[in-house]
Amino acid sequence: MVVPPQSGRALRVAKGEQIRIVDPKGQQVADLWAFVTGDELDWLSTSNTRDITERLFPAIGEHFYGTTGEPLLTLMANDSPGPHDMLFPACNAALYRRAGFHDHHPSCQDNLHKALAGEGISLPFTPDPVDFFQNSLPTVDGVLLVDASINPPGGSVTLRAERDLLIVVTACSVDHHPTNGDACTEIEVEVLPA
Repeated sequence: MVVPPQSGRALRVAKGEQIRIVDPKGQQVADLWAFVTGDELDWLSTSNTRDITERLFPAIGEHFYGTTGEPLLTLMANDSPGPHDMLFPACNAALYRRAGFHDHHPSCQDNLHKALAGEGISLPFTPDPVDFFQNSLPTVDGVLLVDASINPPGGSVTLRAERDLLIVVTACSVDHHPTNGDACTEIEVEVLPA
């Protein structure tokens, strides 16, 4: 599946399947959300994941957790030299207004909700995403800098689903900041069998 620049796509994965998220051209941030749907609704919680793993980002073999504290995804491979982020929210209309964009600008928040609507799901809030390839580590004095991604062309991460999940991936829409390098580009998502 190809996620075009400044857009988002949803896909369903079964427990045990692996999801490989690839940045084909380099320096493009991919926002990811994961949802348990059906009789219960749960979603990937970046705050629970930080709390349970006691890390800013899981290591290989560690989980991403839902709001219930149950593991939803496992980080199986990290073929990217750069950091990933679980502190920032999805880019949204308010961010673009603050940056001086007064006409409609694509955003990861809007792209998430469009993808969910296509699956018949409406949420009154936006969970914080996992921002793969985002270069925004905190400094020792607590400042959050957002620098250009250092992910090279073809850099990727691979996750294993620990539940049947609805996954949403967006190709980050930020085009006025160093976040995505010189231009917003596509993200590729591959589903590998269990």
